[in-house]
Amino acid sequence: MSALQILHRDPGSLARAGVLRTAHGDVRTPAFVPLATKATVKGLEPREVAALGYDIVLGNTFHLFLEPGADLIERFGGLHDFMGWQQPIVTDSGGFQVFSMGYGTVADEVKGRAPSGPNRMGRVLSIEEDGVRFRSYIDGSEQFIGPETSMQVQAKLGSDLALVFDECTPFNIDRDYTARSTERTHRWLDRCLAWHDAQGPAGQLVYGIVQGGVHEDLRVESAQAVAARPVDGIAIGGSLGADKAQMYEVVGWAISGIDEARPRHLLGIGDIDDLIRGVELGVDTFDCAMPTRLGRHGVAIVPDPANRWRVDLTAARHRESHEPIMDGCPCPACGGGHSRGYLRYLVKNRELTGARLLTLHNLAYVARLMAGLRAAIAGGTLAAYAAAQRAGAAP
Repeated sequence: MSALQILHRDPGSLARAGVLRTAHGDVRTPAFVPLATKATVKGLEPREVAALGYDIVLGNTFHLFLEPGADLIERFGGLHDFMGWQQPIVTDSGGFQVFSMGYGTVADEVKGRAPSGPNRMGRVLSIEEDGVRFRSYIDGSEQFIGPETSMQVQAKLGSDLALVFDECTPFNIDRDYTARSTERTHRWLDRCLAWHDAQGPAGQLVYGIVQGGVHEDLRVESAQAVAARPVDGIAIGGSLGADKAQMYEVVGWAISGIDEARPRHLLGIGDIDDLIRGVELGVDTFDCAMPTRLGRHGVAIVPDPANRWRVDLTAARHRESHEPIMDGCPCPACGGGHSRGYLRYLVKNRELTGARLLTLHNLAYVARLMAGLRAAIAGGTLAAYAAAQRAGAAP
């Protein structure tokens, strides 16, 4: 029986709305999953995240593996008890993070720059059939992670949904390497499933991951190969292209190879227009650092498609602004009477309150958008709702 119960379908697209059943409760879909990378949605309490309307968060296997370690979290009763979040948790496999140390992010690749981000101090030592050897970005120590390691860590974390270990191929890699890497990801998938079948915790769902880069035949073949395995759901990962048009094309290829019954997750995507289009393409869940990362850097999400739904509150023009971030927004930043001028002052002076308020605003915006998409699918009005959002309507 599928973990996803599809309740409504949109007649004009592949969008569907339903409920994802997990050991710690139901997730209303389509849904956005905030990142609780290091066992916290940065700056927020779990109660605040739930109050915004979120059913599920994502913990980062790679970072928690290195610090504080899965054994310690297990002694606290698992990740739910450790971080005080008793609703569903998905954990990634660690594949994206460990390969980012060698390749950098997609933005790094496209722009031809050296790897950046929190993993830039670590480095990959070798990629072998057994797994990946790398140096920790924390202390430089040599570490190893492979399919069985990843599944064991996720079992100790006790997540509701575990992703299998995969090689996240970079954007600029050639087709031959992408094909060979994708086949290895499929072999690693079999090893993950074998380990989980023998030793995995009862009730933990396992998602396979589709790779294949920007090549249509490889993406479709990978999706079909993953769907042929006994996975509970399917995630779409790896490089999705150099621009949005290519990304939507690649996602469409992958979904064409996935059966209707199982839930579909799109890894690392969270821009407003991408969420809308992803739902239309048939994606059920998304995760991304975008809303929280933008908030910490003084950028708020607003209904302004001409500026990528963003306003940079650190800009000088906001210094004396008495306006809220967004008229009519009920979030603590806007509903609490805080002006753009005040928020700019907080962010410019690195006051934690500013980062918190902007994070709350951004997550509240995305939560309302997803709730609106769910309601529109159920009500048969998705086309009109999506068009209004793309035109700059408030969710």
